[in-house]
Formats: sequence, structure tokens, C-alpha cells
Amino acid sequence: MAIMVWSAKLSVGVEKFDNEHKKLVELLNGLHDEMMRGNANGNMGALLSNLVRYTQTHFLGEESYFSEHSYPGWLSHKAEHDAFRKKAAELEQAHKKGKTNLSLETAKFLKDWLTNHILGTDMRYKDFFHARGIK
Repeated sequence: MAIMVWSAKLSVGVEKFDNEHKKLVELLNGLHDEMMRGNANGNMGALLSNLVRYTQTHFLGEESYFSEHSYPGWLSHKAEHDAFRKKAAELEQAHKKGKTNLSLETAKFLKDWLTNHILGTDMRYKDFFHARGIK
């Protein structure tokens, strides 16, 4: 059972970013599915690492667009990315060191962060990029 379902309301109207967001949802659901199967320590670390790496790739892509197109909200947007990068790295390191098991609480945090980030922060660039013909 998916913890997060992609829907049109999550679309930021930039195909590249929508596709990347869909992939993030897919990776999060894969992590959640393993948790629900009780594989908290099996390949969970690898799944979390994949999610963190892909998130990093996505963030760098967004930030590149922001710089290239002089998006006025890029500094605050990047600050949110940086805060998530830090939290994700902490989760990943704690899991690697055996200090924490990945839990449904972790999956819920990831889902809530992704949902809130897309619906809040990412939606702020939708009109900006559309006005520049970027879809």
C-alpha cells in the first residue's frame, strides 16, 4: 500500500520536475513497502540511500534552473533543500551506524516533507517558469 499517491494537484507544471517528483514518490513508496513487509533492516539502507541520492539530483536540477533563469525565490528555496539534505544525511548515517532503524515515522516524515515542499515551496515557481515558456 502506497504511503503517497501522485495526483495532478502535485503538478508544478514543469514536466522535468513533475517527472522527478513522481520518481521521488515512487522511491518513497518502495521504502514504505519494505517497511510494511517488516524488512526494517534488510535492504532499507540501500533504499534510503537511493532516495537521498535521487533527491540530491532533483534539488541540483531545480537549483540550476533557478540560477539560469534568475528565479527570485531561489535563496529561500535552496535553504529548504539544504535543511532537508542535512536531515536526510543524519537519518542515513544513523541507520548505517545502527543507531536507528527506519520506521514508519521516518516514512511519514519523508512523505510530509515532500508533500509540503511540493505544494508549498515548489508551487511558488510554477507561474514564474510558465511566464518564461518553461513547461
